[in-house]
Amino acid sequence: MLGCVLALAPATWMHAVADSRIRTTADVPARDVAVVFGAGLWKGRPTPYLAHRLDAAAELYRTGKVKVVLVTGDNSRVEYDEPDAMRVYLTERGVPDGRIVSDYAGFDTWDSCVRAKKIFGVDRAVLVTQGFHIKRAIALCDAAGIESYGVGVAEPHDSVWYYGGTRELFAAGKAALDVVLEPDPHFLGPEEPGVTEALAGDTARP
Repeated sequence: MLGCVLALAPATWMHAVADSRIRTTADVPARDVAVVFGAGLWKGRPTPYLAHRLDAAAELYRTGKVKVVLVTGDNSRVEYDEPDAMRVYLTERGVPDGRIVSDYAGFDTWDSCVRAKKIFGVDRAVLVTQGFHIKRAIALCDAAGIESYGVGVAEPHDSVWYYGGTRELFAAGKAALDVVLEPDPHFLGPEEPGVTEALAGDTARP
């Protein structure tokens, strides 16, 4: 029984932190920044799941819910560049290039949240990812010091969805350890002014 309680504790924590903060693109409170988490590329273009996240972020920008989109993903290899692919996809859907900021070292959810806070100076945000991932994203960003709401993108219950949901059961344990141990991201580095500059550019628009 004790083992069951311990196994379920991380998921219970995530539900407690995140359940009241999950919204749709229509009813999420306005924030300056949307954070979109990477979800893989196929032949240099966003996978369908990542494309759906980016579609939601583009809608948030078009409707004035957010002013800047921070795309965070993996660029650990020269030939694999999630943030630039995400940027191209967003600009093709009407988000100005100057309103997109790239984090090239968002290798996992914890890294992305910590870097959004420490490197890019994000204090409040709308997080955009799939429904099975949004609770973990909110809980980890909350632990990193970001007050956030989450938009959980709906998907058909296909094999990818079931894989993602199953993966979250194990990822919850790692998330709890990240919160307790507070490890530094794989790469931290100096602060970057991209978000501040993009927001300043937004206020300068006529």
